[in-house]
Amino acid sequence: MAFAEKRGDYYRARYWIAPGKLRTVVDTHGRTVKFPTKRQAEKAAKEAEVKAREAAWRDPSAGKVTFGEYANRWYAAQDLALSTMEIYRGTIEQHLLPDFEDVALADISPADVGAWEKAEQAVYAQSSVRNRRAVLHLILADAVDEGLIAANPAAKRRGRGRKAGRARARGPEKVVTTPLGILLLAERAALLSGRDDEFVACVQLGYTGMRWGELVGLEREFVRPDAFRVEWQLYELDNATFVRCPPKDDSYRTIDAPEWLAQLVGEHSRRNPAEPCSCHSREYVYRGNSGAGLAPLGAKLVDVARHAGVSIGTASTVLNHPERVPEPKRVRVTDAIAALGYVRSFRPPRPAAHWRRSGFATWLFAPAASGWYPKKGQQDGTRPVPLLADPWPGIPVRGRNAAGRAQACWLPVARGLTPHGLRHTHRTMMEELGTEKVLIDERMGHLDGSISARYTHVTQAMRRRLCQGLTELWEGALAERRAMAPSSPVAVLDRLLKASG
Repeated sequence: MAFAEKRGDYYRARYWIAPGKLRTVVDTHGRTVKFPTKRQAEKAAKEAEVKAREAAWRDPSAGKVTFGEYANRWYAAQDLALSTMEIYRGTIEQHLLPDFEDVALADISPADVGAWEKAEQAVYAQSSVRNRRAVLHLILADAVDEGLIAANPAAKRRGRGRKAGRARARGPEKVVTTPLGILLLAERAALLSGRDDEFVACVQLGYTGMRWGELVGLEREFVRPDAFRVEWQLYELDNATFVRCPPKDDSYRTIDAPEWLAQLVGEHSRRNPAEPCSCHSREYVYRGNSGAGLAPLGAKLVDVARHAGVSIGTASTVLNHPERVPEPKRVRVTDAIAALGYVRSFRPPRPAAHWRRSGFATWLFAPAASGWYPKKGQQDGTRPVPLLADPWPGIPVRGRNAAGRAQACWLPVARGLTPHGLRHTHRTMMEELGTEKVLIDERMGHLDGSISARYTHVTQAMRRRLCQGLTELWEGALAERRAMAPSSPVAVLDRLLKASG
């Protein structure tokens, strides 16, 4: 029989769902409802008990549905963004089903959920475990709404457990960098890849705040003389499939570009042939680097040319028509080939249709930012990027015994920086420039629902001030870089340094 239970200065409603099994009336967040009077608590308890009996009468086996059966049905009924669906699927398959798949919904207790959470916390970061528990809570909350169980065992009751400060839920601080840092890591990424694409892409990320998927999905038709239009993104699924979909939270927007940035991206687009990708039949500004994860395995012709102090054309002529090249240059090229262990490839790899996020971040961006390659295969651990010291900032050494032939290595630009960290960097740069919040939100693709935002609007004067400020930061970074060395082995940066000198 349902009853009201006195708890200090309030009453809670209690009811039976089975012999020996009591439940408390809770709100939608799983918190105990505190009733001011005994009569109100008794009424709520009776109503909850009637609902529980009706659910059991409709389907006596409702609570015996296993978590695995219900979770699969629940996931199939969701219609959310691809990124959210991927997170839900990974959480269910990798972290919930191993523990709860064959357990009946009615048999999952708060103690079971607590034990699962404790085991997860021993292996994974606190923030990751918190997000996974939220997914479990959501699934079981829907099971409560369907009458399959009477209460949500994943609901956290307030006032229980060890008290902790704010630091318990605090994630690691996001690493950001400076305008010079953006320039240096963009140069290094281009040196690692052996082409200019990564330089232009990193600069665009740092000076627009675009999301990674928006940059990869930037189509040529949306590059304008003074702006970049964000209409689509390419979202990479776990099976390496790229899905063309709207930007996150439908954040369609036009990002104002300073003149120098629009010119940099426009010239890059014109230098590369317009070729529709095979997966979407659309022309994108950037194509992937098929050798992104293989760069340390072999020297390229560009490395031979740099080592010999000649152009790529001269190095190629030595290989194909050595009689056409003066002997001193021919000797330098052949010595460089021997020193670098260069092996000629008659079928150079074609660029991939799109960057793989993990390949770009792991083998290009992270080594550029930290100066270290990650662990690979059976290797003992991370290792510094081996470099030839000249020309500055150094040329990555490839081929056999690369570490033995190295003369230098890179110091970190910003250890721990990620491609998404450049989005944080851009937001920080705008704050330092005193940019109005309404323009910051528009540029970042964020939505501010406050009254202040409703009555504040972006003006052309705001846009001009921001573009001017970004231009001054860029010119300052170029000046600092030129003070370190007046030239660069990256062709596009070398032209910029000479033009600004």
